[in-house]
Amino acid sequence: MADFKAKALELHKKFRGKIEVKSKVPAKTAEDLSLAYTPGVAEPCKLIAENKDLSYEYTSRWNMVAVVSDGTAVLGLGDIGPYAAMPVMEGKALLFKEFAGVDAFPICLDTKDPDKIVEVVKLLEPTFGGINLEDIAAPNCFYIEERLKKETSIPIFHDDQHGTAIVTLAALINALKIVNKDISKIKVVVNGAGASATAVSKLIMASGVKNLIMCDSKGIIYRGRQEGMNKYKEELAQITNPENIKGTLKDALKGADVFIGLSKAKQVTEEMVKSMNKDAIVFAMANPEPEIYPDEAKRAGARIVATGRSDFPNQVNNVLAFPGVFRGALDVRATDISEKMKIAASYAISSLVAENELNEDYILPKAFDARVAPTVAREVAKAALEEGIARIKISPDDVFKHTLELLEKSGS
Repeated sequence: MADFKAKALELHKKFRGKIEVKSKVPAKTAEDLSLAYTPGVAEPCKLIAENKDLSYEYTSRWNMVAVVSDGTAVLGLGDIGPYAAMPVMEGKALLFKEFAGVDAFPICLDTKDPDKIVEVVKLLEPTFGGINLEDIAAPNCFYIEERLKKETSIPIFHDDQHGTAIVTLAALINALKIVNKDISKIKVVVNGAGASATAVSKLIMASGVKNLIMCDSKGIIYRGRQEGMNKYKEELAQITNPENIKGTLKDALKGADVFIGLSKAKQVTEEMVKSMNKDAIVFAMANPEPEIYPDEAKRAGARIVATGRSDFPNQVNNVLAFPGVFRGALDVRATDISEKMKIAASYAISSLVAENELNEDYILPKAFDARVAPTVAREVAKAALEEGIARIKISPDDVFKHTLELLEKSGS
């Protein structure tokens, strides 16, 4: 581990960052400069002044995403601030480019005021085709996303929420195939009530889960609870826990079919897993240390276990979702990233594990599976077109081909 940390520091210091800007047009002759800059640049400017949507045709806006963070909830590091968040946002931009050919720019804001963040992002709309909110702590992340979705006309996506939700649903779809259980009849327990847990719960419920119980550090969330509640937990209390039971995580897990952990280490014991239903599914996704380690969960009777870590089977990795989601949204110029588009992305990811390959240790495609981003982009674009939130008509198959072309061009 010490050697790994040293190598990581060496890489970052050697390259002084992980991304750079490169020109797409030549600037070698006087004519080159005249066409790309003055006086030639005035021609597209005049057209865009008459119709701002032409910015998608005459500038790089069609392919540009801002990765926006205030540094308040960075990976497992917490509130480390905007300067320290920059390496992570650069890394996100790198993944956008390498996995889906998207040009992403890290923007770390030195404020925790959600209204200021909203205002800055709104002012950036003429430059970007989409906004990826990143590592912003709850509840501010909910408020910021809600406002931006209402007050801008470009896709807004908080990856900590929705990327996690998309990949979790994909994993659940395939896990349920193995244990032969109906999504509408299972009992799901989610531990954690932050950004990712909230989004996961809402997405899997939109996909058919009817009996879901959420827990936070105070125990089960139920209607009428006073301690540790806020407006977002109150909303969750209205749509989860249909029998309105009270108690602890241990109480909630009795007779559960699925556990989804998005909390912190060592929250689940072997005894608690033993109290779950036969063929239990355990997604222990706290990082860097899961709620329960896979060997412990399996020893206690869990059939399928997933984590957020790459050193165990079934890593729930957001890179399976966000590059392709944005590629599809950008290519059809979607005005939003809807629930239908997210669910389409989940099914696209799950479909890449063939029935004859599917097993307890292989419920998700690998991060470097070259089929993922094109397939996700195609299905997301298709959903946007069907929902009527795509501003241009393009065949989903052409989106697939375009993604492949961009990846080939970037050498990915």
